[in-house]
Amino acid sequence: MRAAVPEARNGAAARVSFDRRELGEILNVYGRMVAAGEWRDYAIDALKEKAVFSVFRRACEAPLYRIEKNPKLARRQGAYSVVTTTGLILKRGHDLSRVLRAIDKRLKLVEA
Repeated sequence: MRAAVPEARNGAAARVSFDRRELGEILNVYGRMVAAGEWRDYAIDALKEKAVFSVFRRACEAPLYRIEKNPKLARRQGAYSVVTTTGLILKRGHDLSRVLRAIDKRLKLVEA
């Protein structure tokens, strides 16, 4: 049995988007990477089947990473994934913060 697609007010099919909490987590990582000088631009796409947050080094290039939310995969592999420019899935899972660890390069204290 197939689930019905929620309808928007004007009759068009609803689009998948990131909620406020999800965007907060993504923008937190994005801000750290911008401060480190590694990322410079982003784009958000709300499509029928998935939401995509693309990260760019320069606006004229292909995205370095795509953070995707696909609700159809929520029960199987997890709704969230991080995908590289070549299409390689770095991490997929149910928890966005764990998935974002694949690209979050925080400074870590190493004791000798």
